[in-house]
Amino acid sequence: MARTPLIAGNWKMNLDHVEAIGSVQKFAFSLPKDYYEKVDVAYMVPFTDIRTIQTLVEGDKLQVTYGAQDISKHESGAFTGEVSGKMLAKLGCSYVVIGHSERREHHAETDAVVHLKVKAALAAGLAPIVCVGESSETRAAGEHLAFVTRQVAAALEGLSAEELAHAVIAYEPVWAIGTGKTATPDQAQAVHALLRAQLHHAASEHAAGIRILYGGSMNAANAAELLAQPDIDGGLIGGAALKAADFLKIVAAAA
Repeated sequence: MARTPLIAGNWKMNLDHVEAIGSVQKFAFSLPKDYYEKVDVAYMVPFTDIRTIQTLVEGDKLQVTYGAQDISKHESGAFTGEVSGKMLAKLGCSYVVIGHSERREHHAETDAVVHLKVKAALAAGLAPIVCVGESSETRAAGEHLAFVTRQVAAALEGLSAEELAHAVIAYEPVWAIGTGKTATPDQAQAVHALLRAQLHHAASEHAAGIRILYGGSMNAANAAELLAQPDIDGGLIGGAALKAADFLKIVAAAA
């Protein structure tokens, strides 16, 4: 099954709502229209930018989608500072990043929490982009393959094949996030192929359509080589997504 590449820009805690307008407009008006038929483009933005992006996308009829960087495991209630899936869906979000290594490290998000957030996203009609990835110590010990498959299994536990079909997996080796280091195409493909086999076991006929993104410092210089691998279906882009010109080059490589 042919999988349309997905290039998702994760802005992290960068760009206010005014800066967001300029960045998205510059990108959207620079990418040739026929490229949108070959690649899906999404912006994963801070909560404070979502309404602005929604207005921009709908008003200018831009062919990009957008989403959030986190979601509450709760549907509603006395949870100060939390944002529910229903709220994100009302703002037109298509995706939500779940289990990013920075959330796991700085906010103590466990595999159990990630699982609950995946279920919350699916219940709201959002596609979860589930992040997995090993530390340099885990890779050096030769335990990286077992580690990432355990993370995926925990995140997706108990989901039906139909629910799994709406998920996206993002392999982001922790040692390559924001460090300038990146997995070689062969290293990345080896993990992606293993995850594809794991999904095939869990989701049977739906597995071939589930996209697996690479996210460890993909940039304009290395994107084409990484995206040429058979099981790499796009990228979750960090720093390179903050500059429209750099993001454009990665999307063009995917297209």
